[in-house]
Amino acid sequence: MDWRGWAEIVFTIALTVAVGWPLGIFMARVWAGERTWLDPVLKPVEAVAYAAFGVDRNRQQGWFGYAGALIAFSAAGFALLYGMLRLQGVLPLNPQGFDGLSPHLAFNTAVSFVTNTNWQSYGGETTMSNLSQMAGLTVQNFVSAGAGLAVAAALSRAFAADRGEGLGNFWVDLTRSVLYVLLPLSIVTALALVAAGVPQTLLANVEASTVEGAKQVISLFPTASQEAIKQWGTNGGGIFNVNSAHPLENPTPLTNLIEVVSLNALAFGTVIAFGRVAGARREARALIAVMAILVGVAASAIYASETLTPQPAMIAAGIPDASANMEGKEVRFGAATSAMWAAQTTGASNGSVNSMHGSYMPLGGGVAMFLMQLGEILPGGVGSGLYGMVVMALLAVFVAGLMVGRTPEYLGKKVEAREIKFAMLAVLILPLSILGFSAIAAVLPVALEGLLNKGPRGLTEILYAYSSATGNNGSAYAGLTANAPWWNTTLGIAMLLGRFAYAIPVLAIAGAIAAKPKLQPTAGTLPSDSPLFVGLLIGIILILGGLQFFPALALGPIVEHFQVLAAAR
Repeated sequence: MDWRGWAEIVFTIALTVAVGWPLGIFMARVWAGERTWLDPVLKPVEAVAYAAFGVDRNRQQGWFGYAGALIAFSAAGFALLYGMLRLQGVLPLNPQGFDGLSPHLAFNTAVSFVTNTNWQSYGGETTMSNLSQMAGLTVQNFVSAGAGLAVAAALSRAFAADRGEGLGNFWVDLTRSVLYVLLPLSIVTALALVAAGVPQTLLANVEASTVEGAKQVISLFPTASQEAIKQWGTNGGGIFNVNSAHPLENPTPLTNLIEVVSLNALAFGTVIAFGRVAGARREARALIAVMAILVGVAASAIYASETLTPQPAMIAAGIPDASANMEGKEVRFGAATSAMWAAQTTGASNGSVNSMHGSYMPLGGGVAMFLMQLGEILPGGVGSGLYGMVVMALLAVFVAGLMVGRTPEYLGKKVEAREIKFAMLAVLILPLSILGFSAIAAVLPVALEGLLNKGPRGLTEILYAYSSATGNNGSAYAGLTANAPWWNTTLGIAMLLGRFAYAIPVLAIAGAIAAKPKLQPTAGTLPSDSPLFVGLLIGIILILGGLQFFPALALGPIVEHFQVLAAAR
């Protein structure tokens, strides 16, 4: 651990925010339907799409209609993807000759990609055909991320409205988010990755000669295109089983920087877009400050854990001065880069990895898990991170209002009982799903069969899986064999709860907020752009997470940490 590692963490976060800023300005124009420099190319395509699907772009939807459109679109996407995965063996573009997926694995995978989770209970290079990767998974990478951006756009308009009745049109928001934001970014990034050595081909494999002269078969896929949208859309599902630790997905430090910046930049940009649409630019900067501070502290904590915690295996081997825990990490990246990626991917609902989280020291893996349990808001997924943070901001001003005996306000809107009830309904789905499913799995024999370890480590494997699924993250902790009916089914249900049981209350909040009059701030209004508010919001986030999950964490990674210290003596 040295200054270069700390500098790398600071530089990566600063660069990510810097890239996200102009993207947010552009995205605000897209949400508002204003003219952009892409209009000459994409406007005709957009018009054809509306005509083909019968969309009236001028028709406004209330929150109930908007939520209904979100659910209907997601249900149709699930049905199509499930059918494709089950029939994979008889469909074209399958040069590897892979069979169709089992019913429980097809269910889990279809739910995973439709909910923007991208949890993978399978090895991509040994399971998915080119058709499934491109027409199934990659398409959902675009549209599931676009659906998240659409909900964020609706929430932004709610705070801008003055006694408004509509939140916009889901179909228009979805189309414009995919066409104008996700698609151009992914094309440019895919070309950059190809230039940097990431493959993009329909060939099944190539043969290579090893140093010893043996023949090795290397699987190939259209990797660069899926890699680009997996990061920009905070999807996370990799072509290969080891994700961005694989040298074909992430061959060099340059590709690593491109991927880790694109992992979070659009989520930060969504907050900038929210501030512009809602007329709250300074308040949006306060939200970004909270996100950047917490993810920076988390990355630093993981880095410190991986470089300062004694490693019993090293001590047993007579190497007491090992500088970093490099188990499960790529030497091309090192401990600092791995820690930064781990914090960025679990602070977002991304789930891609360039190192194996199950090989981290207990506290390092525990911090990554805690970031998911906070609700994937640091900065979270594209769209979902914003609306999760706004829910926390509403709770923060509500608590502040209780302290001074005033009706709380946020961005010129009174926050009353209806909004707080829906906000609590959203945030309570996380502990209900994570802790509820974990408690059942911890005592159910059919679930325990999937664990590699017992004791605190086994509990951590269970908690991490349900935290990742409910948070729509998708990263995994080594040791759990999840490709079994119990795990595939319950993790799929957790993903559905984490996506829709959170998004629907948010849309209900947006509907209530839009109908309220826009108020001017008074002397009793808590400024939501001040350092005081930043501190209050950080406190609310950490207190909620701590109260809900600390007892479970104490029995898992924290106990294991002290076991490591005892073994290292």
